[in-house]
Amino acid sequence: MSEWIFPTLSEILAASNETLDLPELEAPVSVASRQLRAEREWFGAIAALEALLQSTEGAVFSAPLPVLSQPGVPNISAWLFTPSVMFSGFPFQLPSADGNITKGETTDTLALLPGDPLASQPFCLALTREFSLLMVQGENGSGDPIFQFSFDPEAIDRAWQTLRLRVVLMNPGHLPKLDRLYKTFPPVEPKYKLVTQFTHALLSYLPDPITESEKRTIRAPRPMQAQTADVLAGADVELLQAISHEVRTPLTTIRTLTRLLLRRKDLPADAVKRLEVIDRECSEQIDRFNLICHAVEIETSATKVSSLATTSLEQVLEQSIPRWQKQASQRNLTLDVILPQHIPSVMSNPTMLDQALTSLIERSARSLPSGGSIQVEVSLAGHQLKLQLQPQAKDDYVNCSSKHRMPLLKSLGQVLMFQPETGNLSLNLNVTKNIFQALGGKLIVRERPEQGEVFTLFLPLEPSKAATEVRV
Repeated sequence: MSEWIFPTLSEILAASNETLDLPELEAPVSVASRQLRAEREWFGAIAALEALLQSTEGAVFSAPLPVLSQPGVPNISAWLFTPSVMFSGFPFQLPSADGNITKGETTDTLALLPGDPLASQPFCLALTREFSLLMVQGENGSGDPIFQFSFDPEAIDRAWQTLRLRVVLMNPGHLPKLDRLYKTFPPVEPKYKLVTQFTHALLSYLPDPITESEKRTIRAPRPMQAQTADVLAGADVELLQAISHEVRTPLTTIRTLTRLLLRRKDLPADAVKRLEVIDRECSEQIDRFNLICHAVEIETSATKVSSLATTSLEQVLEQSIPRWQKQASQRNLTLDVILPQHIPSVMSNPTMLDQALTSLIERSARSLPSGGSIQVEVSLAGHQLKLQLQPQAKDDYVNCSSKHRMPLLKSLGQVLMFQPETGNLSLNLNVTKNIFQALGGKLIVRERPEQGEVFTLFLPLEPSKAATEVRV
C-alpha cells in the first residue's frame, strides 16, 4: 500500500486481480524490460479504446495528458487530471489537422495535489453506456512497472470514488457536473464480444512474443569486469532510477499521443514529418534511459545471470541501420555498412542489443568531426559473429591535426559519462562492456589517437547452427 492519502489506481486494480485469484505469471527479467512492455501495452490499449469510442457516448478521465486524439468523437466528454494547479479549470485543446478547434476536442482540467502519484502513473477511465474501462500504466505490489486494465464494475466504482475524493479536495466546483456524468454513465457489465474486440485490438499493436522454445539461459556467465553491487551507493542508484522515471514518463506520453495523431488520415504532409521527428526523438531518449536502467541493474545484480534468446541479427540491423544513418547525417557524417550475404542468428536479447549498438553508434558519431564516416562491418569469426564499428575522420582533417581530439567526457559516478560541450549522457566503457557481456557477447575497444575508438563485438551463434556455420 502506498503512503499517499488516497489509494492509487494501480493498487485498486491489483486488489481487484487478487480477488480473481489470477495465477502469477513469470515477469521479464529486468525492470527496463517490464517498463518497455508496459509502455507498449498502454499504447495498444489507447488505440483499442479509441476504436470503441467511435460509436458510443460517455466520458473519459485521464492523467497526466489527454489520451484522445481523434476529432470524430463529439459525444465523449474528456477530463484531464493535472499536477499543475495553475491549469485547473482551463480547457486543454487538441487542434485538428487544419489547426482549428472543433467540437469534442476540448478537455476540461482537474488539479491534483503536489506529489500525487496519479501524476506519474498514466491512467484512463472510460465511462459509456455499453462498457466501463479502467487502464493504468503503473506499478505492481513489488514496485515493478506494469500495465493493467479492467472492465469490472466494482473496480471501476472504487476507482471513481478515489478520483472523486481528489475532486472534492481540489476541484469542488466541478463535483455536481461530474456526479451527474457518473449517474448518467454508471459502471456496467460489458458484453463478452466487446471485451474480446478490445483485447484483439490491443494485441494487434504488440510485438511478436519470443516463444519458450527459443529461450536459452546462461547458467555460468563469465565474471563481470566492472565493480560489484557494493561499489554503487544506494543513493546513486535511487537517483538514476528517479531521473530515468521522470524523463521517460512524459516522453512516453508525448510519443503515445504523437503516434495516435499519426494514425489520422487528414494530416498534411509537413505535419506528418514533424510528428515523425517528435516520435523518433522521444523513442531515442526513452531507449537511452532504458539502457541506463538496464546498466544499473547489471552493475547492482548479485547473480549476473542473463536470459538470452535466438536473435536474428539481420532483422535487428534492418530495423536499426536506417535510424543510424539518420543520426549520422544529422551530424554531417556518413554511415557505411558492410554485410555478408547470410547473417546467422545469434544468442542475445534483440531489444537490448539494438539499444546497446545504438549507444556505440552515438558514441562514435560524437567523437568525429563533420565530414567523417562510420564503418560497420559484420563477418563470421569461427563459432562467433563479429561486428566491427570503426570511425574515420576526413583525410584533410587528419593531415592538419597532429592528434585527433576526442570530446571531453566527465565521469558522473560509476555508470555515466557527461559531455559538457553538448550535454549528452552516455555509459562509461566498463559498464558498456558489461552490458554486451550480459547480452551474450564480448566487446573489445581499441584506441586510435588519430581517428578514435574502434569497437569490435563478438556474439555467440545460435547453438543449433554454430557447428554448421564453423564449417562454412
